[in-house]
Parts: sequence; structure tokens; C-alpha cells
Amino acid sequence: MADGPAGTTNIVVGPIKLPVDLDGQTVTFNWYSWLSVSETEAAAIRSEGTESLIRRLPSFQLADKQQSSVLVYGDFEHAEQALIRMHSICHTGDIFGSKRCDCGFQLRQSMKMIIDTGAGALFYLANHEGRGIGLFSKAMAYLLQENGYDTVDANLKLGFADDARDYGEAISVLRLLRTKAVTLITNNPKKLDALREAGLNVSGRIPLWGSVSSHNEKYLQTKIARSGHLGSFRETLIQ
Repeated sequence: MADGPAGTTNIVVGPIKLPVDLDGQTVTFNWYSWLSVSETEAAAIRSEGTESLIRRLPSFQLADKQQSSVLVYGDFEHAEQALIRMHSICHTGDIFGSKRCDCGFQLRQSMKMIIDTGAGALFYLANHEGRGIGLFSKAMAYLLQENGYDTVDANLKLGFADDARDYGEAISVLRLLRTKAVTLITNNPKKLDALREAGLNVSGRIPLWGSVSSHNEKYLQTKIARSGHLGSFRETLIQ
């Protein structure tokens, strides 16, 4: 278990061996998933053991919700150098391969970068769809974007913040898995700030832009011009 934000506890399950196909090569990661519960529930589970958790599982109705997880590669706990990626779920990009964004590319490429480094962790954050507004709201935002709104204004038009994501749960799990310095794969300074403000040892940042096309150029430009993402996707493009 790991202490979570605002009086919660994260129950972490793993490691579970997960062989993954990356461009025809099978790479084995250690997979963890976590469930955020109240401190009262956590205390009962600590006291009564795993059987108590199993009895409670049906009442959690987890199929109606989303849970996050993390893929860990190599000796993440002890390696001197390790990469991490805080990857926000993107149903359209990660699963369907949508070219409206670069999320699917970033997901696969960051896994490869972690493997090449020898150790790292990819956090897959399930409550971050559409920068934290959810899949249905993201679909509505897409309709607005097709009528001229950019990604920032579409979220604001629907009554959300530009970026409603919170990294508290992921940070608590990261603390459980590693205390040494990490290098963050991101273009987003908000992610870097969130880790450093939480007191984590972050040694640096590596940019990661996907391939640019007519389908996502405005999306990428908005990330820099309005959301503060660092660098230029044209200068740092990974082919």
C-alpha cells in the first residue's frame, strides 16, 4: 500500500509479468495496477488481510470506473539512471491510432526509450482522458474543434479547466517503487512541476514529439502556444 492524496490510500497489485510486442520484438515488463480507497477501507484491509479486499471487490464496481497502472522495466528501484513517462490515457490515439493527436506515438516511443535506457516506468493514467475531462466530454470537445475551437477553448467552452489532470496518485506509487532520481519524458512543464513540487528527485527532462501531419498540426501548435509545452515539435521531431 502507498499513502495517496487527500486522506486516501493506494492498494498496489504487482509485479505481474507482462510480455509486450514492440515492433515485432517481445519485451517483458513488470505490470502494477492500483486502486485508490479511503483510509477507513485501507485500515480494514490491513487488519483483515487480502481476503477482506477480495470480499469488497464486487462492491467497488470497478468495471464502471477506471483504474491506472504502471509498466516497470529493468531494475527500476536500484538503477542509477531511469526514465519515467506520465502518460495520460487516450482512447482514440492509444487504441484506435488516431492521427488527431500524437499520444499513440508517444506511448509506444516512450516504452522504447525506457527499454533503451535499461530501466524505467510508464505510468498509464486512466482518469486523464481529454486532459481530465473524460471520454464522453472529449468527444463533445472534438465536435467543437471541428467547428473552429482549439483544444484549450473547447475544454473551457464545456465548463472545464484547460488541464484538469492530477498526478497525486501516480506520485505516491512512484515513491513506493523508487527513491532515486528519475528523468521525465515530457514536453509539458506542468508534469515536471507536479513532481518537483511533491519533493521528488527529478534529474531532468527528455522531449518527445510525434510525427506532424495535417490532422494534428493545429493540436501540436496549441500545445506550445497556449498550454506552455516546451520546445518546437518541428525541431525535436522524432521520425
